[in-house]
Amino acid sequence: MNSLSITPNHLPDIASSAKAGISSRLDWVGMSGMALPFQIMEAERGSLPLQGKADIHVDIARPEVKGIHMSRLYLLLEQLAESTPLSPAVLSSFLWQQLETHRDISHAAGLSVQFPYLSRRPALKSDNNGWKEYPAAIHARLQDDLLIELELAIPYSSTCPCSASLSRQLLVEALDSDFADRARLTLEEMRHWLLENGSLATPHSQRSWAKLKLALKEDAGAFEIESLIAAVESALGTPVQTAVKREDEQAFARLNGSNLMFCEDAARRISKALSQRDDVKDFWIRVEHQESLHAHDAVAVVTAGVPGGYQPFLRQG
Repeated sequence: MNSLSITPNHLPDIASSAKAGISSRLDWVGMSGMALPFQIMEAERGSLPLQGKADIHVDIARPEVKGIHMSRLYLLLEQLAESTPLSPAVLSSFLWQQLETHRDISHAAGLSVQFPYLSRRPALKSDNNGWKEYPAAIHARLQDDLLIELELAIPYSSTCPCSASLSRQLLVEALDSDFADRARLTLEEMRHWLLENGSLATPHSQRSWAKLKLALKEDAGAFEIESLIAAVESALGTPVQTAVKREDEQAFARLNGSNLMFCEDAARRISKALSQRDDVKDFWIRVEHQESLHAHDAVAVVTAGVPGGYQPFLRQG
């Protein structure tokens, strides 16, 4: 009995040969969570090696088509990751290549890469510095129009103005009570009293987050992540620290005390900073003050207000 000889040319290709049981178009089909090493072109730091996870997909525009060829997308993305640092311009070109792999059935293509962006940040006073992680993602989409988007989360510290005011009031009341029978105090007496009682009431502060979605110019040769982080942290004024000494911690306390802000203040500051940038076409900002007073977060959202651009109620993630 002769055995059947099977060669790759005889292997069935159900995605191409069979028709869909239910005829309908599909918005996105592809792969999610693909782990890969890649490079990103950063304007100040040059080509940076990174590790992340990617999602890649196309649409099925013809209702009768059963499925796509996922291996084509996988191999194309792996080739990109190994050979070329990612930039807006590179991703814009890649989307057309991606669409070409399914030109007979697809009209749209998308790619997302999620990764931790590490930046070395200096201490406030000492010569210390340390690595700080900023959760980041790059999204590229070709669907009627072209979108290159940077998603970035920036941590900072925020101290509540209302809580600070209430704390100061308690401090004044304590001073009035302790020296009710005194019309005058010496400088030494005031110094001693403040050292003993200055922390009678402290305003609440919290680690907070600025979560950004930024539509970028598609022809840019690099991502300006470092300058974006610097612009936002400068606008907020109280970036979280890495390695610190006591002089850094004291400087941080001073910054928080002189830089009180509600989430509304933070959102407005960031919006102003991003509105002044040439590399950002549109933006969506969500600030979260993860409060120590409440069991819930204080949140503010603002967009650039570009017609047809980001909507205020866009969910993060």
